[in-house]
Amino acid sequence: MGLHPAFLTTPIAHRGLHGPGVPENSLAAAQAAIDAGYAIELDIQPARDGTAMVFHDYDLARLTGTQGLIAEFDADALAARRLLGSDHPVPTLRQFLDLVAGRVPLLIEIKDQDMSLGPDIGQLHRAVADDLQGYGGPVAVMSFNPHVVAGFHALAPEIPVGLTTCGYDEADWPGIPEDRRSHLAGINDFDQTGSCFVSHDKRDLGNARLDALKAMGVPILCWTIRSPEEEAVARRVADNITFEGYRAAG
Repeated sequence: MGLHPAFLTTPIAHRGLHGPGVPENSLAAAQAAIDAGYAIELDIQPARDGTAMVFHDYDLARLTGTQGLIAEFDADALAARRLLGSDHPVPTLRQFLDLVAGRVPLLIEIKDQDMSLGPDIGQLHRAVADDLQGYGGPVAVMSFNPHVVAGFHALAPEIPVGLTTCGYDEADWPGIPEDRRSHLAGINDFDQTGSCFVSHDKRDLGNARLDALKAMGVPILCWTIRSPEEEAVARRVADNITFEGYRAAG
């Protein structure tokens, strides 16, 4: 399944169009992106009961001010938490989908549950596939973990999937063996995961594998752009950008 054309023409708001009083990955950030006409990138972590939650971190501290891992709390308990001192709760993916309702494209990143980008991926990809059944709007799913991408693709082959990719520097990925990091940096799992696009780190756009993929017509997205100047540089390689902290050109 190919990527919907809107993913190449509509700038993608990183974790929604967030800012003061509008926390990242909140329903308010989703609504702000819809109002501005942007696509939305969002992150998925599991609640203890398996519910797919829209949340970036593994730990609750930064975004809710409370201690503990998100996977230690059920969805109802997470709904009672408030994001960044606001009145906005941690939303479920289902709530997010109900709000967006196909009005703008959704780029969904499933966070790695193996913690070393290996095969122990749990059931989160299944929860996301279940939530997306019958969803009618432009949507695509991605992950840094190729096993997640392949697992999701097997469950929902009608939904486009891609790899979130980067240079996998040791400083950014401590504990991942060098041969594994080299393999991932070469985007060597693209074909066997069923991927049809990549979302690549702006710091590694000189990666020769990107040139090869682009020559084959593979869409290249780029993360995370934080200024018009960075956008101009990224667009020399990338077909579209994920951005935050400014208003990207439509």
